[in-house]
Amino acid sequence: MATDIVAQLANSLAKTGVEEVELSYKGQGKKLDDAQSVEEMVKEIQDFEDLQALRLEGNTVGVEAAKAIAKALETKSKFKRCYWSDMFTGRLRSEIPPALNSLGDALMLAGAKLTVLDLSDNAFGPDGVKGIERLLKSTACYTLQELRLNNCGMGIGGGKILAASLIQCHKNSSAEGTPLGLKVFVAGRNRLENDGATALAQAFQLMGSLEEVHMPQNGINHPGVTALAKAMQHNAGLRILNLNDNTFTEKGAFAMAQALKHLRSIQVINFGDCLVRPAGAIAIAGTVSEGLPILKELNLSFGEITEEAALTVAQAVKDKDQLEKLDLNGKKTNKPTEITLHINILFFVFLTKKSALNDDEGEPEDDEDDDDDDDHDDDEEEDDEDVDVDEEEIEEEEEEEEEEESNGNKLSTPVAASRPPDVSSFLSFPSPDKLLKLGAMRAMLIEQQVDVSDATKTAEAFLKIASVYKEDNDDVKNAVLDSIDALLKKAFSTPSFQGCNFVSTLLVLLGLIKSEDKVKPVLVVRGHLNALEHVASQDYFPKEYVDVLAVFLSRNPKALESCGNARNSLLSTLQRVRSEDCGHTHTHTHTHTHRDKLNFD
Repeated sequence: MATDIVAQLANSLAKTGVEEVELSYKGQGKKLDDAQSVEEMVKEIQDFEDLQALRLEGNTVGVEAAKAIAKALETKSKFKRCYWSDMFTGRLRSEIPPALNSLGDALMLAGAKLTVLDLSDNAFGPDGVKGIERLLKSTACYTLQELRLNNCGMGIGGGKILAASLIQCHKNSSAEGTPLGLKVFVAGRNRLENDGATALAQAFQLMGSLEEVHMPQNGINHPGVTALAKAMQHNAGLRILNLNDNTFTEKGAFAMAQALKHLRSIQVINFGDCLVRPAGAIAIAGTVSEGLPILKELNLSFGEITEEAALTVAQAVKDKDQLEKLDLNGKKTNKPTEITLHINILFFVFLTKKSALNDDEGEPEDDEDDDDDDDHDDDEEEDDEDVDVDEEEIEEEEEEEEEEESNGNKLSTPVAASRPPDVSSFLSFPSPDKLLKLGAMRAMLIEQQVDVSDATKTAEAFLKIASVYKEDNDDVKNAVLDSIDALLKKAFSTPSFQGCNFVSTLLVLLGLIKSEDKVKPVLVVRGHLNALEHVASQDYFPKEYVDVLAVFLSRNPKALESCGNARNSLLSTLQRVRSEDCGHTHTHTHTHTHRDKLNFD
């Protein structure tokens, strides 16, 4: 009986399903040179009643073949969508315009009302644009919603022809009461440059209906970017703006920051590899913080922005509830390992607002978790080996001391003077005994030994000192905390210290995030978390880093499950510090986020 019900349901769904209106030859690799080679295709087109879409991408169509296909399309009045990307591979450039003219004329003759015209990846140059010029100006394109011309080699000339055609189409369609309302425009990798982009900006401003604009890799500099920015202000419904790999500089970035203030519907901003520079990034951050309520993605990667500018952007998006992706990778730095910071900020910003998600949401797939566990097990085995070496060294030292004492009792010669405190030995193989033997000057000695201009080395030193923390031994505990305070006070007061990279390295070494450089985490002990809890409460530790630590600790319980109580205590302290800081605006002198303190060169 259940089977009958399922069959009836399937039959009912089949009857109410969407009617097939598309004929596809996509990716068949056909070489269509003449009318004879498309006889079968032509017949299928002719026999396809109410045809609305034709896919020819992934084939190569010659002039005579295009004429035959066009003849079959002349009667298809309900035709709407042309999926004709990558269909002229191996053809002479001179063949493409007449082929496109034939197809376009057929659609005009049929009275088609196009919604999609996709001619991407055809590399037809300015002449190819001339091949669709009549079509774009005709009634067939009054209803056009998507125009995709990615990687067509249009150049400045093609961009100008295209812009003029769209402007004429809008003028003609408006005269008939149905103004062109193009929603999606795609023209990446076309070398439009400033003149081509400026011409198209005039068309965009006139239409005012765009929802998606994709124009990456077009060699556009700040004059063209500024023109596009002004045009975007008139497209209030814009959701996606992708100008990746053009050259904004500060002037273009300022213009875009101004334009974004008018775009309340924007969800995706891709200005990656656009050389926005610190001043531009901060200007964009200002706009983001003031508005853009439904922003989902912001990409300012590889724009030569500094750490200070990156932090400003991160703070600007912190309260964006719908944020899914922030890419600030590739900031301006002389230390390649520091670029990992911005991926970490990405998760910090996103996860801060998503703390209510289930534990399994946003986590890697199970097989990846298993791999991580295996890696962690391997790390623990290696760290265990280090511990063994440490213990052996301590035993050897004790034996040497016993021998010296014994020899001192038997021989009349005085006992040799003990070796001076050795910070290098402690940092190589940390132990409570070695730390105490450094004496009252231990904090200063460690501070002098560690190069705090290197955030990675500072993080490593912090973890080594913290590893010998003893909750039940006040002497050791105080020695650890005093040493850590001295080290980090000096670090965070040093102008060249990369605080973000310090936190990033800590998260990697604690196993809370993966490293791009495949750095293996340490064996985490309670002392690490106890020391971190102390640091988080100190005035020298920036409060924005407290947010970062809280997010990653709460999202990665497995990594620290062996230190459960210490982890819970640390989380509680972090939450307390965050709540104390809530509602107050803190300006940390080490971040230099004010414009007058930044180097915008």
